[in-house]
Amino acid sequence: MSLLSLIARGGLAGACAGLLSGVVSLFLAEPVIDRAIALEHATSTEPHEELFTRDVQHIGLLVATVLTGLAIGILFGLVYSILHRTDPSADPWASSLRLGAAGFLGVSLLPFLRFPANPPGVGDPDTVGQRTVTWIAAMVIGLTAVAIARYLYSPTPARQLASAGVVVAAAAILFLLPGTTDASAVPADLLWTFRMMALLSSAVLWAGLGVAFGLAGLRTQTVSTASAVTA
Repeated sequence: MSLLSLIARGGLAGACAGLLSGVVSLFLAEPVIDRAIALEHATSTEPHEELFTRDVQHIGLLVATVLTGLAIGILFGLVYSILHRTDPSADPWASSLRLGAAGFLGVSLLPFLRFPANPPGVGDPDTVGQRTVTWIAAMVIGLTAVAIARYLYSPTPARQLASAGVVVAAAAILFLLPGTTDASAVPADLLWTFRMMALLSSAVLWAGLGVAFGLAGLRTQTVSTASAVTA
């Protein structure tokens, strides 16, 4: 399997997973945002004018998630090719699912533990730069921990414990990063509902990517085997 074919497979799988994640966000997370907007309008004395209607924003959400999935999928295919360059016959299904789980853990779950997602508009605009830097730092720590854990992992119990210990240590290190004291006008129940829905959407993206990439790999493997037998 060539590098370009793996990248193309990853991009296609990522776009499909991004669309699925966008649909989940549209039906689960967006209603929470609508409730928060309605609450803000009800308690505010100033008129609110939206640059884009909610319908246009919903379309933008789907476009953004597809493009995000496409980009992540391309990187997914690239990383997969690097990890399996010495064993191209590795089980594509199991390998893809493991890589998808690792991506979710390092990019989404670990950073989420320290910096859970907030609805659009929450947070002081003056702290956007700081929040962006700390979020990137959290992802770097998460991905580094996952890479080290994979390197240490083996079927032996001691290595498995060491691998798990690296992930736990990374979660602890994340809480050494500076937090934010930005006040939020969104009620706590709405805020945490949105955060859980955002995490679910991320999980759907990574799971969909792993499943779609793995299924495509199985199909390619089956076709190659059939061609070899015919020849």
